[in-house]
Parts: sequence; C-alpha cells; structure tokens
Amino acid sequence: MSSEEKKAFLLLKKVIFQYHGLDEDEQQILDETVAELDAAKESKWADEFISEDYYDAFDRARNYLNSVMNGLDKKVRIFFLESVCDANNQKGYISEMEAIAMITFARDWDIENEFIEIIKR
Repeated sequence: MSSEEKKAFLLLKKVIFQYHGLDEDEQQILDETVAELDAAKESKWADEFISEDYYDAFDRARNYLNSVMNGLDKKVRIFFLESVCDANNQKGYISEMEAIAMITFARDWDIENEFIEIIKR
C-alpha cells in the first residue's frame, strides 16, 4: 500500500471511529492498524487533518477521500470500506451514525450495492 493509500485508509477509519467520539477499543484498533501498516507518519497526517476542524472533519474527509478513491480500483475501494466495517464489528457494535457514514462513502465511491451485500453477510 502506498503512502497516499495509507493516508486515505487511516483517514477513513479514523473519521468513522471518531464520528461519535473515540473510545478505548477504537483507539486500540487504530493503533494496531497503524502498526500493521507501518504508518505512523500517515496516522499523524490523518490526526492533523481531523483536528483542523473536528466538527467539519467528516465533510472535509469525504471531499478528500472522493478525490483519492475515484482513482483507485473498485476492489481497493471495497476492501477499504469492508476493512472499516470489520473493525467496527471487532469492537462489538456499529452505531447508526457509523453505518450511515459508511453507506455514504459507498454511495460516493460507486460501490453501494457491493457494500450492502457485505453488510448482509
């Protein structure tokens, strides 16, 4: 995964987890992801992106991610969103706000039908 892809993936995961406030389980999952990807620099970038304006972070992330994701293969877009969904399941729940946010990204990235099928499994 390139540095740009790591940035996009971590921003996606962080903005979804922080949609309702970040709890300890979510922070642990994020820390594990950063370690697995060897992406400390990209994680710091995503944190700074979100902290620029926490209340507007989702909309800004959506604009940024739309520009990045539309240049990636459909399988990669699906993988990114499925990975975030799996991480939410790992913590034991998906809030309604998180689910809506993921479906919004799926719609933006033209993978809504595929993502709905993933959720059904």
